[in-house]
Amino acid sequence: MRFQTALQPARLIRRYKRFLADIRLEDGREVTAHCANPGSMMGLAEEGTKIWVEPNDDPKKKLKFGWRLVDHGNGHFTGVDTSVPNRALKASLVAGEVPGLQAPMVRPEVKYGDNSRIDFLLSGDGPDTYVEVKSVTLCREAGLAEFPDSRTARGLKHLQELSVVAQNGARAVMLYLVQRTDSDRVSIAGDIDPAYAEGLIAARQAGVEVMAFDCRITPEEITLGKALPFVG
Repeated sequence: MRFQTALQPARLIRRYKRFLADIRLEDGREVTAHCANPGSMMGLAEEGTKIWVEPNDDPKKKLKFGWRLVDHGNGHFTGVDTSVPNRALKASLVAGEVPGLQAPMVRPEVKYGDNSRIDFLLSGDGPDTYVEVKSVTLCREAGLAEFPDSRTARGLKHLQELSVVAQNGARAVMLYLVQRTDSDRVSIAGDIDPAYAEGLIAARQAGVEVMAFDCRITPEEITLGKALPFVG
């Protein structure tokens, strides 16, 4: 998935109200950018952090910049926009490039469960496959990406609904997409959200599969990378 507009480097001043960030552009202007991430963004939102933002000239949008990346300064990036993983994954699913998730028909945002929408429903070969996707950006130990970075009742609800899907005979997949280029394995941050950690154990016992992939990230594009081992 290529960014629609060329990203611009900036420095973070502060992130607040979850979806807002004051930033300083290279030309010295201080503006407010949209932050499309409802999580805590632990370790990613310190003052002075180098970031990359996407400008827009849409008259319907009040904020003219969107925060897309954190630049760790060592050739590594983290994608902070939680809408990006689904867009990047969709292209790979449609192209049949995701190991273990090939199907003739790929439908996003299909209603299921208790007033929910599954990220992707794959059909056409055997039982339907329900794929729920979570963006992973937390890293507290070198090389280890963790989910979630804050308590997520919504995430737990999705696990419970995937469990019902599996018990009813369809295939259910919980896919963790790591938006970091510095991680080589994935785990659950049980100390941050014990209920989610317990929910995942129960979901796997009910037949829900767990997959994890990383991303290739540059200021030009984000694309699906390789499969990662899930630890836990």
